[in-house]
Amino acid sequence: MQKQPLILVTNDDGLNAQGISVLIKCMQELGQVVVVAPNGARSGSACSITPIVPVTLKLEREEENLSIYSCSGTPVDCVKLAYEKVVHRKPDLVVSGINHGDNASVSLHYSGTMGAVLEGCMKGIPSIGYSLRTRKQECDFRPYLQVVKDVASHVLKNGLPQDVCLNVNFPEVPALKGVSVCRMARGIWQSEWKDTDVPDVYQLTGNFTNLEPEAEDTDYWALDHGMASITPLSLDMTDYSSLEILKSLQR
Repeated sequence: MQKQPLILVTNDDGLNAQGISVLIKCMQELGQVVVVAPNGARSGSACSITPIVPVTLKLEREEENLSIYSCSGTPVDCVKLAYEKVVHRKPDLVVSGINHGDNASVSLHYSGTMGAVLEGCMKGIPSIGYSLRTRKQECDFRPYLQVVKDVASHVLKNGLPQDVCLNVNFPEVPALKGVSVCRMARGIWQSEWKDTDVPDVYQLTGNFTNLEPEAEDTDYWALDHGMASITPLSLDMTDYSSLEILKSLQR
């Protein structure tokens, strides 16, 4: 008898977020699900880990083909703990999200959602991050569920190239106008701090500027035009075009 796919689910909004509940239900249609997620919000944690203090892991619920654990650490900690202490075999897929807030363009570098995805990819597991461009804590995820399942099904069937993972983002729309497989837009966060009532105390904020708003092959263009974006990412950050230029520095 063929084994069901083993799918590891995590996020950075915390175990009680609406987005992860929706993602769990989607993945239950595709295989056996193990959830290891932070016990609270960890937004902006990127690829951070918890090396100084011990990390706790608590079994919250268990039923047929579904186990749910909370973790006191970061999303990356969740993947590391699940891989070594929870699952009985290597997962067939890691999925993270559905994040409340998009992780398009350079925002993915700050994202705990995508930090977990990169960790899964480093462990040789096909990995996908899902995010919704919204500021709401309660959302209607129904327009995006078919794409969530289609992308996961495709990856379970076909895999991904070595050291490649996927960043999937959705616009907040009643109905998607399409799906675009595209690159990251070039962009920058600006005006990132605002004053508070306390001297020398500041609150992180910011406005994102898309530096190439007319480029139709980017994730931001897709989102701005009502489309889901799928961006393949590589773990290898080497800029190969610069290797020869810098060879003069070799000794």
